[in-house]
Amino acid sequence: MAGMLDGKVAVVTGAARGLGAAYAKAFALEGAAVCVSDVLDPNSTVSDIEAAGGTAIGIVADVTDMGACDALIAQTVAAFGGVDILVNNAALFVDIPRRSFLDIGSAEWDKVMAVNVRGSFNCAKAVVPAMQDRGAGSIINISSSTALKGIPFTLHYVTSKGAIIAMTRALAREVGGDNIRVNALAPGLTKSEAVVAQDEVFAPYHEASLKGRAFKRDQMPDDLIGAALFLASDDSSFVTGQLMVIDGGDVAY
Repeated sequence: MAGMLDGKVAVVTGAARGLGAAYAKAFALEGAAVCVSDVLDPNSTVSDIEAAGGTAIGIVADVTDMGACDALIAQTVAAFGGVDILVNNAALFVDIPRRSFLDIGSAEWDKVMAVNVRGSFNCAKAVVPAMQDRGAGSIINISSSTALKGIPFTLHYVTSKGAIIAMTRALAREVGGDNIRVNALAPGLTKSEAVVAQDEVFAPYHEASLKGRAFKRDQMPDDLIGAALFLASDDSSFVTGQLMVIDGGDVAY
């Protein structure tokens, strides 16, 4: 049976672990050749993909460095012949202290913005010429339902994810003429391994999410895969500039 992404090449940032690894593995299972990128060692995700019969390479890259982003795309093109899909997943979240905005310093604010906003901007700049060469493409930005709910105590994170929504809408207008789609996913709080490892921090947030959701269960990484595959595949060929909220019905958007 043909996969949804047969013949496609995907770059997934922040894919050494967590949701990024889940996206990368799912794309590979559907036939895409995947570049697994992260500031962490991506080889575990690459090995998992290869063990399942998929095709992948791993590249260490810091998305805040424009040169590193250009090199990431160039190496992917050299390996696989082009790029069709970018998932802008790299972000700071788990390791951000939960505290009043009055206690957030300028350096911490700038670091979150550099990774979560400028990182996606840099990767989009790097990949669009490669997608223009292919005559089409799909950029999937990762926002968060927190940007729609306005949760307290991570003001810089929530603000960064609101910026991703605005970036998605504006960029979709700019590259639509090149047949490049730009959409965003807004996950709810998801039990990735990094979140589970800090359960003492996130337990109150999980409890609040469960109370608000229509589906009274935890959100797992696999809950995001169907939407990500839809946006990556040609099934969404006339969808751009959109935000898909995947949070079990907590936010009605």
